[in-house]
Amino acid sequence: MTPPVVLTVAATDSGGGAGIAADLATFAALGVHGACVVTAVTAQDTTAVHAIHPLPLEVVADQLAAVLGDLPVAVVKTGVLGSAAAVLLVSEVCRSLPPGRPLLVVDPVLHATVGTAFADAEVIAAYRDHLVPLADVITPNEEEWGALGRLEHPGLVVTRGGDVVTTNDHGTGCTYSSALAAHLAHGRDLRTATTRAAAYVERQLHLGKDWELGRGRGPVAHVTPTPEGVTP
Repeated sequence: MTPPVVLTVAATDSGGGAGIAADLATFAALGVHGACVVTAVTAQDTTAVHAIHPLPLEVVADQLAAVLGDLPVAVVKTGVLGSAAAVLLVSEVCRSLPPGRPLLVVDPVLHATVGTAFADAEVIAAYRDHLVPLADVITPNEEEWGALGRLEHPGLVVTRGGDVVTTNDHGTGCTYSSALAAHLAHGRDLRTATTRAAAYVERQLHLGKDWELGRGRGPVAHVTPTPEGVTP
């Protein structure tokens, strides 16, 4: 069967733990085809975000037009958008889509796991005033929810991470929102999608809890366990 399509609109993570890398790996693990629109390129590892390079707005717009004009996107999921102008662009594109548009999952990523800010006051205001009202689901963590003014939304899911004790949790929020988007694309209701997304993150955190990757907070696992005795 043809898989459903989920589009992530987000930034890259050169360390592979978060952002588009986490999104596409999660989509593949959960049986959906992932498309991507790159909003910014980061120089990032397990210790820090060393640089953020937002892409020109017209490049983001061209990517959105290409994907949405060709693929049957079931869900659009946003991550780091890089600027208030990019938030407004995504809002305008989503608002212009015809009835029956893709579902919109907004993960308002305001800070990296290592603490680097991805959003200033202007970006936060653009999220609150323009993109969040269009969203079917928003997935802030508690800090992001507070920064957004503890807004109320019928699709609000405040995330709190997993219960696994590990420092290998870089990319947990991206992985959760991507898993949620994937389950929605499969036609599951919000309650079921949130439950299954949380279970997926819990499993992946447990899988990678003892990994030794990098000198900082390691990535949540984005591999599929290989059965014993089977050569990958």
